[in-house]
Amino acid sequence: MKRLHETPLIGERSQLIETKLGPFSEVGPYNTLEYVELGDYSYTGPYCIVQHARIGKFSNIAAMVRIGPTAHPVERPTLHHITYRRRLYGVGEKDDEAFFSWRRAQVATIGHDTWIGHGAIIMPGVTVGNGAVVGSGAIVTRDVAPYTVVVGVPARPLRMRFSEEIVEALERIRWWDWPHDRIRERIDDLAGNVETFVERYDV
Repeated sequence: MKRLHETPLIGERSQLIETKLGPFSEVGPYNTLEYVELGDYSYTGPYCIVQHARIGKFSNIAAMVRIGPTAHPVERPTLHHITYRRRLYGVGEKDDEAFFSWRRAQVATIGHDTWIGHGAIIMPGVTVGNGAVVGSGAIVTRDVAPYTVVVGVPARPLRMRFSEEIVEALERIRWWDWPHDRIRERIDDLAGNVETFVERYDV
């Protein structure tokens, strides 16, 4: 039986470029992660591509998710990457580093305890708040508020997971920052009723 440890688990044929993985994290098979921070306990399913992203703790990322798809230069006469990958085509001695720097600056931010459904796309520069859910196949072009469920193309809010009071309490508790031993001690509370959980720990 598979068991996760502080050392991250990386699936077969996955490629990681300038990527930082937190303890108990897992990268699924056939992933590409480039310029990514993947927080503690977070995981990706198979066939994900993630670029230029900061992902919080306890994030659940399903199969075939695309986070931070790279943009082409729409303001130029041509969209083609011959203009910025010049060495590849033998049309210049240097690539367009300013363009690549601009791309890297368009960071997608995924909060703690989030769920990104199968085949969803999170566009560059978008923030998905803590506790939010992105439905399968959704294309997220705008920021998603904490604990909001969004669906569709483009993604639109469907509902809040909890009341405003519960959301505010969970944000204050910040259980995702608890050490591993405390999470183990309180795992039954984390699996239980949210109102009881908030009443117990929002002190």
